[in-house]
Amino acid sequence: MTYLVTGATGRTGRQVVDHLLQAGQQVRALTRDPAKAALPPQVEVVAGDLTAPETLGPAFDGVTGVHLLAVGGDDYATLRTGPEIVELALKAGVRRATVLWNGHVGPVEEAVEASELEWTRLQPGDFMSNTLGWAEPIRTKDAVREPFGDVPSAMVHEADVGAVAAAVLVEPGHARKIYTLTGPEALSSRQRLDIIAATIGRKLRFEELTEEQAREDWRQAGHSEEFIEVLATWRRNPPPEAYTVVSTVEDITGRPPRTFADWVASHAARFK
Repeated sequence: MTYLVTGATGRTGRQVVDHLLQAGQQVRALTRDPAKAALPPQVEVVAGDLTAPETLGPAFDGVTGVHLLAVGGDDYATLRTGPEIVELALKAGVRRATVLWNGHVGPVEEAVEASELEWTRLQPGDFMSNTLGWAEPIRTKDAVREPFGDVPSAMVHEADVGAVAAAVLVEPGHARKIYTLTGPEALSSRQRLDIIAATIGRKLRFEELTEEQAREDWRQAGHSEEFIEVLATWRRNPPPEAYTVVSTVEDITGRPPRTFADWVASHAARFK
């Protein structure tokens, strides 16, 4: 059986690909630029763009299950083409779908959950890999500038998200379920910076921004106003599932979720 992974070249998508391969499955990866995919040779890489459904038809041929993103494009805007994507999947005979949400229910989730697909929504509060955004200021300034420094987050390792997605696509028993995914602990930004400092053996500073300063930084980074609003709301007043530790990763994969210290240890060179 073949499984289609959208967003396959992203940090989480690559993990879904890897875990499906480890499970002995055939994997097809969707990317806008196959030449830059750099995926394992046994992966079938196809070109397509979720924001342009007319490019997706061949990608679904012979596919049993699909891992879908809820955002599209370089600006991480909410994907509006959910109904067209679901129609293509159903016409091709796709049976299962996982949807990786982006903090709120949008057109992709709505279309999938109103369909005949055996769907599962994956809801990570935040990804440990987002901490890579701190790498450059830590390397060059020994400091991180962030808003809401004491708000906790039960960040999840991207490898655990990939493992859950792969298991849900391959194994029965997950249809029409919503899974919140977290790491094993809730940590604030200040606490995460302390862990990085201890790992790389350097003293690091946390400089707290106001919300407006943070919004301006996000604009300068090229994010859309829609994405900035979602990000600010989530960071300022996260829902309980963003900081409440749950056992979903271990329940589905059979192994405890990786800690933030584990993640930092494997990425320490990026911060030095």
